[in-house]
Amino acid sequence: MCIFCKIVNGDLPCDKVYEDEKYLAFKDINPKAPIHILIIPKEHISYLSDVDEENKHIIGDMALIANKIAEDFGIHKTGYRILINNGPDSGQEVFHLHMHLLGGKKMVFTA
Repeated sequence: MCIFCKIVNGDLPCDKVYEDEKYLAFKDINPKAPIHILIIPKEHISYLSDVDEENKHIIGDMALIANKIAEDFGIHKTGYRILINNGPDSGQEVFHLHMHLLGGKKMVFTA
């Protein structure tokens, strides 16, 4: 079982900032910005590339949750970054679909 599934099941703790019946959002344990939240579907999906016609709503749902969290943290007007890594070459370390919400500082692009 992946680490995010263990968090969803309550087997591992997290600093939760949002939860509903299908999604969970919590603070990243190794933040790259003052605000760094991970948004995950509770259903295990390994990669963004596994999203298909049947479950494409998940990405939209996660974006709406990110908007709500950004408002809750007061960064919805100043700006924030949304990021989804797909596969090991992208930097994905946990193979459970997740969206990073980063903010609280001026972000710079690095490739």
